[in-house]
Amino acid sequence: MIYYLWLKTLNMDSAVMGKNMRTFRPQLQNQLEITARDNRIKMSTLAEQPCYTLINLPSDAEPPTEIQLRTDLEKGDTKTKTDALKKTIQMILNGEKMPSLLMTIIRFVMPSQDHMIKKLLLIFWEIVPKYTPDGKMLHEMILVCDAYRKDLQHPNEFIQGSTLRFLCKLKEPELLEPLMPSIRQCLKHRHSYVRRNAVLAIYTIYRNFDFLIQDAPELIAEYLEGEQDMSCKRNAFMMLIHADQERALSYLSSCIEQVTSFGDILQLVIVELIYKVCHANPSERARFIRCIYNLLNSSSPAVRYEAAGTLVTLSSAPTAIKAAASCYIELIVKESDNNVKLIVLDRLVALKDVQAHEKVLQELVMDILRVLSAPDQEVRKKTLNLALDLVTSRSVEEMVLVLKKEVVKTNNIEHEDTGKYRQLLVRTLHQLSIKFPDIATTIIPVLIEFLGDTNEAAAADVLVFIREAIHRFESLRPLIISRLLDVFSTIKAVKIQRAALWILGEYCSSSEDIQSVMTLVRQSLGELPIVDDELKKAAGEVKEDDMMSGGGNIQRLVTADGTYATQSAFDKTSNVKKAENPPMRQFLMDGDFFVGAALATCLTKLALRYMALTHDHKKQNAFLAEAMFIMASVLHLGKSGIPTKPITDDDVDRIATCLRVLADQSPLMLDIFNTASRNSVSLMLAAKMAEEKEQQQALQKKVVKVQADDPISFAQLVNKNELGATENMFELTLSQALGMTNKKEKDPLGASKLNKVTQLTGFSDPVYAEAYVHVNQFDIVLDVLIVNQTSDTLQNLTLELATLGDLKLVEKPQPQTMAPHDFCNIKANVKVASTESGIIFGNIVYDVTGAASDRNVVVLNDIHIDIMDYIVPNTCTDSEFRQMWAEFEWENKVAVNTNLSSLKDFLGHVIKCTNMRCLTPEKALQGDCGFMAANLYAKSIFGEDVLANLSIEKPGHLSPDAPVQGHIRIRAKSQGMALSMGDKINQSQKANRVAAPAE
Repeated sequence: MIYYLWLKTLNMDSAVMGKNMRTFRPQLQNQLEITARDNRIKMSTLAEQPCYTLINLPSDAEPPTEIQLRTDLEKGDTKTKTDALKKTIQMILNGEKMPSLLMTIIRFVMPSQDHMIKKLLLIFWEIVPKYTPDGKMLHEMILVCDAYRKDLQHPNEFIQGSTLRFLCKLKEPELLEPLMPSIRQCLKHRHSYVRRNAVLAIYTIYRNFDFLIQDAPELIAEYLEGEQDMSCKRNAFMMLIHADQERALSYLSSCIEQVTSFGDILQLVIVELIYKVCHANPSERARFIRCIYNLLNSSSPAVRYEAAGTLVTLSSAPTAIKAAASCYIELIVKESDNNVKLIVLDRLVALKDVQAHEKVLQELVMDILRVLSAPDQEVRKKTLNLALDLVTSRSVEEMVLVLKKEVVKTNNIEHEDTGKYRQLLVRTLHQLSIKFPDIATTIIPVLIEFLGDTNEAAAADVLVFIREAIHRFESLRPLIISRLLDVFSTIKAVKIQRAALWILGEYCSSSEDIQSVMTLVRQSLGELPIVDDELKKAAGEVKEDDMMSGGGNIQRLVTADGTYATQSAFDKTSNVKKAENPPMRQFLMDGDFFVGAALATCLTKLALRYMALTHDHKKQNAFLAEAMFIMASVLHLGKSGIPTKPITDDDVDRIATCLRVLADQSPLMLDIFNTASRNSVSLMLAAKMAEEKEQQQALQKKVVKVQADDPISFAQLVNKNELGATENMFELTLSQALGMTNKKEKDPLGASKLNKVTQLTGFSDPVYAEAYVHVNQFDIVLDVLIVNQTSDTLQNLTLELATLGDLKLVEKPQPQTMAPHDFCNIKANVKVASTESGIIFGNIVYDVTGAASDRNVVVLNDIHIDIMDYIVPNTCTDSEFRQMWAEFEWENKVAVNTNLSSLKDFLGHVIKCTNMRCLTPEKALQGDCGFMAANLYAKSIFGEDVLANLSIEKPGHLSPDAPVQGHIRIRAKSQGMALSMGDKINQSQKANRVAAPAE
């Protein structure tokens, strides 16, 4: 219609338009863009004909003719009439009017008593046109109205109730007026199903046409006094809340002592009423707040949750906050659904964020720790973070005892998430000891036990904590050293043993501790020299085999360093004797000589320190000789060929350097090993503390939520019909559930939405189509506007869609019938399962009325789904980043191809186009050295991690304006994620290069 009016304004008919298409095609294109967008806006704002029921029927077969339907409706049996009525309903939903069938259905179908036909008739009366083109009610509807009345008096309660539910959908007061006596009579029906639907029908009619039943509030109030069924009382009370709040309050006041005995559905409505009343009139709080307190003990979890939320918004008294928080905690502990636990935990976190409520929650920190009994890892993580924020010096000792018990529980349970939970407990105890140094003495013995754990991640966290604690707290060093010496022999991971050696070598300060470390090292290495001992074992094994087998020739080989070895014994030594070797010796036999280099550094530090502490030259020489003997033995083993892998050149250089330092003992080397190393640790820990402090300050930075010129709302002066400055919690949660926001759009025409419109066909195509792509987490909604640009009626117009990637079309759009120059909107839903680049493609097929040719097809442009709608910036620790980088198997290397000449500008460009967060600290990126390396991290809404490493440089031999060079390495767990992120970076680089000349 709009298209036709536009042609009239140009004073052209369709024939003239065809001849002069080339002359005003730019006008047509511009006008079509405006028309399409105006149609989209009007379709979303104008009141459309209501439709409450959607029917999905297969549309593969040809639609029946009107004559065939009339025959089936008149002469068919019950099944035939049912099928014909279904097809009639489907055709009316698709736009066919079919007025001639109305009287046929009234005469031959409506008298039927079949329940299926009764149900279908209710749908038919809902959608059938009820007015003539001049706006008058059809005369046939008088007969329909009489049928409604008979169904309201039907002996079957289901038919009565279904009819009452249908009457809630009617928008014609002429049809409802004759039925009012029968609807009133249904309030006295014996069955509750009829009564509760009668209440809903009266409420809907009163809300839409109050002149039909002006005494509805009095009628329902009187009915509520005598009703016993909870569902009926709930519907009646809900009507009074919206229709006559004073009567609802009067009823609530009369039975406020019995509220706890009501059903949960009625209690929920009572909570909603109290919330609205108390916000509209704060003076009523004292009257109803006791009722809310009582509902905290309801048997229904939903009622307790809503009551606790209402109590927090109505009162800020410490007793109210404590009661609500206790209720939340009980819900978390008793509910089995992890989603419920997380939602209620978020409520507790929101309470903690209010400064006035934090002190109240601090008293409940031990109750919050009860939630750790939940098996879900996310629930435990959020609980520990909340408890860590709330713990005080008074409750920290009890919290440590609880966490110790949790640690003991994890020792005997081997589960998939046990290791991660153990790691969480270690980190929490670490943060507790840093926050409260006084209790570190009780935490350290528990944590050091983890060093022998099979979970390397938890043991690594313990070592990080021990390193920080032993450096910060000098009083704890003897305790840590003694405990570390006790558990050193139980360490199973080579990385943990290497780090433990560094701690022992750096912080052992007494001669007794140094001697203990040397003894421990000898025990961990076994008999020295290692090569000779291994050869003896090998020879012994071969002799035993020879004796058992009756003798045999043994071939002796000369190794590269001149020692003798038996080739056949090497394999037997590595296989048979592997379990008998001490731990450190076994690491060396496996070819991991980095631990040997760490051992050499540790022994060098200890020997130099021992020389300064002991003045007996004999003891000095003995200790020095033993240390050098151990290093030489490790070096000899590495070159002997016995281990699985030979020693690397780096490790050879390190051990040789340590031997040279002990031989020379220069003051410079003494300063480097005993002083400079400690200073480096101090600088690293100081930088870490400064970074954590900055992060805390950033989190605690006050944000001005109320501006100086904002109006002040006084509760005493607020109108009763308004909620003042406080937002309605029930409406807010409803809007959040529906995916709606309260943000006011700056552009009233929705320009931001129109920016996401994708043109699917050309302006000269017979059918014009464009789509608005709305991404809502796991769903993609395509709102497709289709315009018929021909003078023919298009039948069976179908939008056929298909997808590439991890996308799935939920349902096939229904066929449409479009009049000449008409338009319609078709919506299609697509499910998304993972973060990958997806493509939606398809075509529009239709039949032209009167044409004998085959179906016409219009091919649509592809719609590319932007994965950036699913990528969210996130953060992780350096150890987690390295662990994920090692685990992820898919890597995509993208070459840098840009016009940007600044390293920082290019980093900002990558962050902006990928939605990733830079994990490299700002201090590390300062300065201009011509090279930059940065780590980036993000997470999708599906929980997929994506990592990136940026390595870029400015070649020094080029001009200052030369572009940045380098590459970006992307790693992800899935191939699609890595490829999609790489494609996104390449697209942004191409766009940037194209836009550069225009600038």
